[in-house]
Amino acid sequence: MPYINVNNDLPGIRGLMAFSPETAAPMGDLANALLKDTEGLSPAERELIATHVSYLNDCFYCHHSHGEIACIYLDGNRDLVDQVRHDYQHAPITEKLKSLLRIAGKVQQGGKKVTTEDVENARTNGATDKEIHDTVLIAAAFCMFNRYVDGLGATTPTDLSTYPPRAKQVAENGYGRHIFSQHQPL
Repeated sequence: MPYINVNNDLPGIRGLMAFSPETAAPMGDLANALLKDTEGLSPAERELIATHVSYLNDCFYCHHSHGEIACIYLDGNRDLVDQVRHDYQHAPITEKLKSLLRIAGKVQQGGKKVTTEDVENARTNGATDKEIHDTVLIAAAFCMFNRYVDGLGATTPTDLSTYPPRAKQVAENGYGRHIFSQHQPL
């Protein structure tokens, strides 16, 4: 049960966004800009970064939500998502993505934890400045999103079967405003 009365029974960030549409709109726009962009990183890679940071932050709702969205982009490869969540260094992903996940993990600890060597490693593995930029911004934004969800005690479904229908909808329609105008899976 949320710590504040959000006047709805929507789970996770959705309930908080419905409570505060004036902040929901820019947050949805930010999520779309960061996670739906196809320049550089793929939407799957972007969702894996969001999943990884949310897992490190122990935000159950967010790491399962974004893990399921990544799963859709990865043709249902839940094993890969779980490998990235638990031990990305041994997951069958590119060295570039591994180096970006390392940067994301350091941002999760604190921005100053990222070193010149981390960035140079990402570049050596093929990351562009835009991909490094987007990784840092995704990681920073997800620290905010995770703290928003957990800091207000948002309703968090523990039934993992509730996450795939919403993930499909986000993969197809994006994040944000449609939450108020279209039927949403719980």
